[in-house]
Amino acid sequence: MSRARALLGLIGAMALAGCGDLAGILPTAQPANAVTRSQEQGGRFVTLAGPRLQHAEPFLGVADTNFYLLRSMIDTRTGEIAHQLYVEDSYFGAERGWNAARDASGQPLRFIAIGKNQITCETGCSYAEEFAAALPEALLRASPQGLTVVFTARSGAEKRIAVPGELVARQVAAVGEARTALPAAAAAASPAPQR
Repeated sequence: MSRARALLGLIGAMALAGCGDLAGILPTAQPANAVTRSQEQGGRFVTLAGPRLQHAEPFLGVADTNFYLLRSMIDTRTGEIAHQLYVEDSYFGAERGWNAARDASGQPLRFIAIGKNQITCETGCSYAEEFAAALPEALLRASPQGLTVVFTARSGAEKRIAVPGELVARQVAAVGEARTALPAAAAAASPAPQR
């Protein structure tokens, strides 16, 4: 299988992992700043999920809303790794339609639409959107001070997510630890850490 097909498979698995409830990826009793590890698809993929941080007040007081996290998925067979900044955004009003992402310097990042739900329209509409930005590993490694991703929507809305450097460092360290635990063939296929 070519490297491109393996990467596409990894991205597809990440998109599928993002669909629906994140309960399969994140334990409910997660330590405050821990990066958690779970296995998907019978061990084919390892998911490393950073802590959930609020980007806005919880929607209607529901704790599992309006958060973001870093997550990385590792294909244990090929060593390919894909990183994302995942966002859940719940709100009242017109549908925003999040559809693009860029880094703080304006460089485009691949936007990943994961899910969109109309919660209710009884007394005005409310929506829940799940989306992510693909993060190149070089960007993570070059951001020990933290990184900012700017999401934009068809509605004209803009959301800036500032990920603290401490969380970036923890994610990079967790990826490094997971990479060393890969079988030799997969570890050799994964790119060497860039410094």
